[in-house]
Amino acid sequence: MLPNSFDASAARQRCIGYRKRILEISQQVQALHAAGAFSCLEMVDVIYNGLMRGVAGNSPDTFMMSKGHGCMAQYVILEDLGILSRRDLDLYCKPEGRLGCHPDYGVPGIGASTGSLGHGMGLATGMAYTERHVQKSDGMIFTVLSDGELQEGSTWECMMMAANLEVDNLICLLDHNGMQSFGNTAETHPKFYPIREKVEAFNWEVAEVNGHDAAAIFDVVTRRKGGKPFMLIGNTVKGRGVSYMEGGAIWHYRSPSPDEYKQALDELVEISS
Repeated sequence: MLPNSFDASAARQRCIGYRKRILEISQQVQALHAAGAFSCLEMVDVIYNGLMRGVAGNSPDTFMMSKGHGCMAQYVILEDLGILSRRDLDLYCKPEGRLGCHPDYGVPGIGASTGSLGHGMGLATGMAYTERHVQKSDGMIFTVLSDGELQEGSTWECMMMAANLEVDNLICLLDHNGMQSFGNTAETHPKFYPIREKVEAFNWEVAEVNGHDAAAIFDVVTRRKGGKPFMLIGNTVKGRGVSYMEGGAIWHYRSPSPDEYKQALDELVEISS
């Protein structure tokens, strides 16, 4: 049983704060996928602060970040929840720190080591099967998948297996920002589309929403029919919230300059006012 209420206004303010924190860290190191974290931020927030029952680590539910390069979205939320410390994030990608540019199992709040695209769906399927059919528990498995991972054959193999194993406790949120590392997916892989029909053909329940609309994300997931694994296709914008980042392939890797950092903070302040 999932929670039945969610404060979307509070979520909006949280996500503004999370973006500011990610930008702050971007001024300390260059190895940071800020734009990719911004595209999935609302979905990760809804999982942790809306769908999961209890604080990470003390919940019957599990979140696994399949889109490992979007881990800054996970790190800042875990910091906000008190699972990671401010020092942990301040030492991101530094020799004396424990947080890398992809999640590592063993770090508090991290359910699996991810980042190799295409592995996450297999991990999530195994977790869901164990909870439902081995442990006989009602634990839910949530995962955020990048659209690039749908170009990995292993992802589709595990999606077929998830349907065969009837793991209706597996909920996947797809960060569909439509961008590869160096361009638009529609241009590099035009036959990638349509996504929804392909997923439905693998016997999954599928819904599609604005991936930055926290209220819609929560509503669709909690109102799913059940009986099948579930995928929410969240249509998102890479770099969401910062005008010069939105839809720009260069921001897959790049961190803002000091002037760009100031502009980004000014834009986020305007959004919050």
